[in-house]
Amino acid sequence: MLKFDIQGQLAFFGMKRLLPYILILFFLGGCVVKKKTTYSKERKITVEASSDSKMAGIESTASKLPTSVSPSSKANDIINTALTYSGVRYKFGGTTSKGMDCSGLLYVSFKKHNIDIPRGSNEIANEGKRIRVHQVEKGDLLFFKTTRKGKKINHVGLVVAVEDDEIKFIHASTSRGVIVSSLREGYWNYAFVKATRIL
Repeated sequence: MLKFDIQGQLAFFGMKRLLPYILILFFLGGCVVKKKTTYSKERKITVEASSDSKMAGIESTASKLPTSVSPSSKANDIINTALTYSGVRYKFGGTTSKGMDCSGLLYVSFKKHNIDIPRGSNEIANEGKRIRVHQVEKGDLLFFKTTRKGKKINHVGLVVAVEDDEIKFIHASTSRGVIVSSLREGYWNYAFVKATRIL
């Protein structure tokens, strides 16, 4: 019995020395596992809102570009209408300044300029002509799948600017409301499905 206690104590003291190393490995291993499992859960929109100075630059760019450089003036008009909803909170099914969802934002912005589009993002995705990302211009639409298990497109945004191969789009984020985001942002880049042109 005494022999067992001495061995147990020796084993305990040996483990005591190794404990800091085991803890370090545990924490490092935990970070790696966390990264790998991030996308196994339902993803939520976590994009930060664009700063007011960036928004002001986009608004002025949309209205001041000469028509020879920009897409149609109709695209600029629709973009300017969408930008008036910047900061409006997200509301599923919403189409007013009291609350707006992603397809509602586009539906209202296009409707104001006498262009009828479907109400849902998956239905809008079937309209217009599919284009490649490098062909995207202001006024084009970007479509996303924001849930891992979802097979249908469930999010849409309107391109407001293309600057140095960076595509900026306005949309209604569930966590931030109506904001301008970039397709370079990891979340949106990962969730991107396709682009279409209806103008």
